Amino acid sequence: MSQISNLKELFSSMVFNERVMKERLPKETYKSLKKTISEGSFLDLETANVIANVMKDWALEKGATHFTHWFQPMTGITAEKHDSFISPVGDGSVIMEFSGKELIKGEPDASSFPSGGLRATFEARGYTAWDPTSYAFLKENTLFIPTAFCSYGGEALDKKTPLLRSMEALNNQALRILKLFGTPAKRIYATIGSEQEYFLISEEHYKQRKDLILTGRTLFGAKPPKGQELEDHYFGTLKQNVLEYMHDLDRELWKLGISAKTEHNEVAPSQHELAPVFSTANIAVDQNQLTMDMMRKVAKKHKLVCLLHEKPFAGINGSGKHNNWSISTDSGENLLDPGKNPENNTRFLLFLAAIIKAVNEYQDLLRVSAASAANDHRLGANEAPPAIISVYLGSELTNVLESIESSNGYASKEEEKMKSNVSYIPEFIKDTTDRNRTSPFAFTGNKFEFRMLGSSQSISGPNFVLNTIVAEELRQFADVLEGKDDIVKASLEIIKDTVKNNKQIIFNGNNYSDEWTKEAKKRGLLNLKNTVEAVPYFIKKKNIDLFINHGILTEKEVLSRHEILLEGYWKVINIEALTVVDIAKKAIIPAVYSYLSDITESTLRRQKLSIDVSNDITVISKLSALKDTLQAAVAKLDKALAKAKDIENIEEKAHFYSATVIDAMSAVRNVADELETQVATSYWPFPTYSEILFPV
Repeated sequence: MSQISNLKELFSSMVFNERVMKERLPKETYKSLKKTISEGSFLDLETANVIANVMKDWALEKGATHFTHWFQPMTGITAEKHDSFISPVGDGSVIMEFSGKELIKGEPDASSFPSGGLRATFEARGYTAWDPTSYAFLKENTLFIPTAFCSYGGEALDKKTPLLRSMEALNNQALRILKLFGTPAKRIYATIGSEQEYFLISEEHYKQRKDLILTGRTLFGAKPPKGQELEDHYFGTLKQNVLEYMHDLDRELWKLGISAKTEHNEVAPSQHELAPVFSTANIAVDQNQLTMDMMRKVAKKHKLVCLLHEKPFAGINGSGKHNNWSISTDSGENLLDPGKNPENNTRFLLFLAAIIKAVNEYQDLLRVSAASAANDHRLGANEAPPAIISVYLGSELTNVLESIESSNGYASKEEEKMKSNVSYIPEFIKDTTDRNRTSPFAFTGNKFEFRMLGSSQSISGPNFVLNTIVAEELRQFADVLEGKDDIVKASLEIIKDTVKNNKQIIFNGNNYSDEWTKEAKKRGLLNLKNTVEAVPYFIKKKNIDLFINHGILTEKEVLSRHEILLEGYWKVINIEALTVVDIAKKAIIPAVYSYLSDITESTLRRQKLSIDVSNDITVISKLSALKDTLQAAVAKLDKALAKAKDIENIEEKAHFYSATVIDAMSAVRNVADELETQVATSYWPFPTYSEILFPV
């Protein structure tokens, strides 16, 4: 009982949440803040001063000495600048101060973050603005205040601002629909549950791998004798050190109010997953950033390293982030819950139709939202959906929509029990449809699972796109429905028309099959295989117009993000390529020379003793040839990097890295990995896959 009590006390103990605010803030101040959070009303400075003072006292009681405006620049990670609470007074002592002005506004440098041309080096001023919809929290004796980040000119320089704007857009349009159906709701929220995959490896092995340190992934590594082919790691028994790590991680996350719920071994060796309970989109994005940060910090305490790269090891599954997305009212009603009889749930079917239409018309934006150099290694392999966007609905909903399209009645199925044919195992009701792990965008009962996201990326980008495209379709539907006398009849007409014109995006089969690739092409679906192919679609006129019309991004902000995506792409590959050259020249080639020298010397000694050394000479010849091939491949990569350096146009540069530099890197790796299988383990300069993935 005491353990349960302690856990209840532990949860959110480091969060200035609603319970704390209700207890500590004056009643009128609390009401004013609640109105700001729930209705988006203006918060005056006087009220902010009261909140800031109470927030400061709470933080000081828990040992805080500093505060920081915590924001999410376009780097994809978080940023912070710490200030102490102390304020000197005339007698040489200090007092603790924190004003409403300091709570509401901060001023970090805005010129050194990626801005896509929105900020020049001499234009340094930027602002952080308090986001009261996401709770402040304590971490390492510092009060963290979630904020939005913008330039002096007001342009969004972060990932949070477009998300907040998209939540407003979705709220506004969804409320129009709900009003027509007589649903009592004051506000609707996009809700997200983000499943996070990751690898844990020993700190000792990590420190010996310069590629992991500099790039987050192994740039060399021969396939080990055992990989994941036995499928014995998936949901397997947790190793003791991993279990201890997970328990410590849970406790740290619970302190921050993050409801870490589910954890297990994933498919690949040394790979794991953590899933939280659903939160509103804004809070879910903040908490996922915190989760990734805490994963890395807790790992260090256990002499482990947490790898969040999408593909840290070749030949086995990479890591993704399954983005479970739904829409709920302020009373907690899930608008994507079909109920027991979805065929009679017109409101649900209308929202479903809007999502199907949104995914079909803006499949390019969804693909761009998950694009990165790291995720290019993962998408399309047998652990992640392909680059082709499609929607999985399952047999029941597909049949319902087909019946509406054809104007035929739908015959609902009776509930079916799952029977084990073992007398003492309980029977239970089967779900009405199966699940599809190969689909990039799958309906899973009362939510959609967007499975394309990479494990290291911020979930803000995909979700602001998803919110916006659905808001657009709801706007179109509301424009037609408002003024109609029979809302149900008019809605069914919209649903029928939507299914007819967008059913090409619905696919319930195997997304990995070659047949689907061919079929998708016939249907006219996009197959944007990598980041360089996908990113240009971000600045298509229809997409720029979409963001402008809903107040999500200005044209200038759209163009800046396009540039940031391409610049980030080629810079990542450039760092990887330079690391490949460095390791090959300074570690692998010297190791091969050393091994060759020793076995050649041994062979010569044995030859003098008239021992047959023909096999030895064959080995030496093969190693020498491979070494020469490796040196030639490294020289070719060096040459490609020199050429890339001279390309100024950002699109041409990104294409060159995609088409030429990556191939040159692969050529180096292929030879080096072959050499790893030929050179004695004691000579190889860093830990192999077998050692890293299967530690003793």
